[in-house]
Order: sequence, then structure tokens, then C-alpha cells
Amino acid sequence: AFYNQEVYKMSKVNTKVTTAKKAATALKKGSGRKATTVHTKVHFYRPKTLKLARNPKVISKSMVSAQGPKAYDVIKYPLTTETALKKIEENNTLIFIVNITANKRQIKEAVKTLYDIKADKVNTLIRPDGLKKAYVRLSPDQEAADVANKLGII
Repeated sequence: AFYNQEVYKMSKVNTKVTTAKKAATALKKGSGRKATTVHTKVHFYRPKTLKLARNPKVISKSMVSAQGPKAYDVIKYPLTTETALKKIEENNTLIFIVNITANKRQIKEAVKTLYDIKADKVNTLIRPDGLKKAYVRLSPDQEAADVANKLGII
């Protein structure tokens, strides 16, 4: 009986030692279980992670695009309605349908290169059908009727 008591005490001591060793290793390297984070704010903020710079394996553009639109890309066609003809005769103004992205400077330059016209000013508007209309006022030394005749509008 005495032997059994000694063995029982030894086994009890051994279990305490092994549990103590387990606890020590758990403290050193962690228990493997993650503690739940206590949220003190109402809103959740996504944690900031590592953002690497882009490193493309394929070049998306093989060539550099050309500088600006060309004259034929800017002006589509001259308008030949009755009101356009009236503007030609009375206001020395030609009316063109132009590219929707073209600005007034580009329209002025395109008219100069295509038709050899010096424009005084350009007014633009976007029609309800989505096309852009440009009113090109010619300089006083040039006649819009002559230019229109040369273009084949009149």
C-alpha cells in the first residue's frame, strides 16, 4: 500500500512538472490560439497592409500616340441647311459639324489647314442629338459665300 502511495505521489509530481513545462513553452512561443481583439470604436477601419508598386509583365502600349487630333479628325462635314445658308450670307459665318471632343482652338486650326480660311472666332454648341456644331466666323477680308461655293455648299 505504501508503494502505491509513493507511486501515486510521484505520478502527481510528474504531471505537475509536465504541465509546468507545457505552460512554459506555451508562454515562449504562444499557445496557437489568437485572442479576440476588443473593438473600442464604433466604426471598423480596414487595417493598412503592404501596397506594392505595379510590376507589369506585358507592356500595354507598344507605341506612343500621335500628338493631338488631325484636321480631318476634328471637322466632320459642313452643314448645308437653310439656316446655315442664311448665316453664310448675312453673318459671314460657316457652320460645321465637328468632333465632340474638339475644342475651339482645334476647330480654328483645322479650318485654317483644310480650307485656308482665317477664322475670327468660333462658337460651339452640342445639339440634342449629341453632335457638336461649330459656328466659324470668318475675318472681314474673306467672304463666306466664296468659301462655301469653293466647298460645294452653295
